[in-house]
Parts: sequence; structure tokens; C-alpha cells
Amino acid sequence: MSKSATAEEALAFIREHGVVLASAKGTAPRLTEAIIGEPIKGSWWAHAQSHHIYAVLEAVTASEQVLVCRLINGKITLVHRRLWPSLVRLASRFAPEQLSQVREEHTPSGRHISREVAFPQWVPPSVVEQATTMSEQEALAAFGAWVPPSHLGSHVIQSHK
Repeated sequence: MSKSATAEEALAFIREHGVVLASAKGTAPRLTEAIIGEPIKGSWWAHAQSHHIYAVLEAVTASEQVLVCRLINGKITLVHRRLWPSLVRLASRFAPEQLSQVREEHTPSGRHISREVAFPQWVPPSVVEQATTMSEQEALAAFGAWVPPSHLGSHVIQSHK
């Protein structure tokens, strides 16, 4: 990605990688660093391009193509829609809080509040349908490195109610 990436370029980055961390250090690429095209030392809030980073993060997290959750180590993780059927198919391998959709809301006073939509309430019916037709092996092949070892066996979510 080029320096000072646009929201469209950031979405393409998320699609390419499938799973990225918003800003935390971890096992997935960091979107904040991809946005500016270089490593960030310390908090991105203190970076000279923090306003641009914030604007791009706001745009991509508002996209219907991106699930915002806490999949990796409880950190804000962005999962591209192309992987949602695999994620749903492999849901039993994750703790419920990892799969909850996180929504940032701004109060009239300017405070940020995180609200969560429990899994599978956020899952569109079309994604549930795709997940039911997918084998566990297909889901594992698509989702790969992000799946913890299964202790619960696997099942497919049949309803999103």
C-alpha cells in the first residue's frame, strides 16, 4: 500500500489479508501501519498523520465488508466479508466474545462507547447459508492461521436470531 492510503486502499488491504489488527501488535498485519506505509513507534494517536489514520479507520470500520471484533487476543480485529462464511462454519472453535461485533459509537458529548452485537446476531442470512454448505476442511483452508485448536468439535450456526 502507498503512503497515506485512502479508505479504498485500506479496504483492499483488509480483503487481501482477510484478517488484520486495527492497531495492536500481534500475529496479523496492522492496518494503522499499512495506512501510512511505515512502522509506528508508540501510539498512532501521537503520529503526525493521526487525523488521516483516524479518518481511514472510521471509513473501513463502517464498511459492510468488514467485521470489527476481538478475534485476536482480545484486540480490535478486522475480518473481511469474504472470510465470514468460514468464520461462521468454525464458530465453535472460538470463544463467544471473540466473535461479537464491536461497534464504536460517539455520544453527543464526544465520548466513544463500544457496543457489542453478540454472535450470531450480526451474521447476515446469506453468510449463514454459505457456511452451511461449506465443509470444515474448506473453512479451515480459507481461514487457516486464525483458527485455534478445536476442543469443542464443530457445528454450523443454523439461525441468526
